[in-house]
Amino acid sequence: MRTWATIAVLASSWLIFGVICSEPIAATSGIAQNATPFPTPTSLKKIIVSNAEFGLKRVDSKGNVTIFRTTRVPLQQGNAYGWRIKLKDYQGEVKWREVLHLPKPPETWGTDNGEDFSISADGTTSVTRRTQSAPDGVIRNFWTIAPGDPLGKYRIDVYIDDRLIGTFDFEVIAVK
Repeated sequence: MRTWATIAVLASSWLIFGVICSEPIAATSGIAQNATPFPTPTSLKKIIVSNAEFGLKRVDSKGNVTIFRTTRVPLQQGNAYGWRIKLKDYQGEVKWREVLHLPKPPETWGTDNGEDFSISADGTTSVTRRTQSAPDGVIRNFWTIAPGDPLGKYRIDVYIDDRLIGTFDFEVIAVK
């Protein structure tokens, strides 16, 4: 009984003080015309992968980066391997996460620019998180072979938000 009495008192006070109106309020009449668009978060943009590639990073004399597509990476210090993903009709910043799985722990782990980077307790998996400007819709990441990196089968999973957008299986092989 008290609940109904409370509802009746509140409803009548709203009517008396004009909280409930007989006509709808046009809240967008003057505001929408002068609204400044805010950047749309990655999670609200439609993500379509138009191209995904993995391989060895090659840099020519002009500084242009190409990827030599392969699933076999020679265990040679200084070799850089990685991925590049093109997002269809996408511009702006992209928040992505990369999970790198190794067959066993390397002697050392490291990154070049102090990014958001973590390593699993067993030392075989790393997680890199990055926000990257992608005016052309392209995101990428590369790793460099270092002393102590293990031979064997590797895998890289790339996510935007919690959506898997790319998986790259490859093998680090001994140099002959």
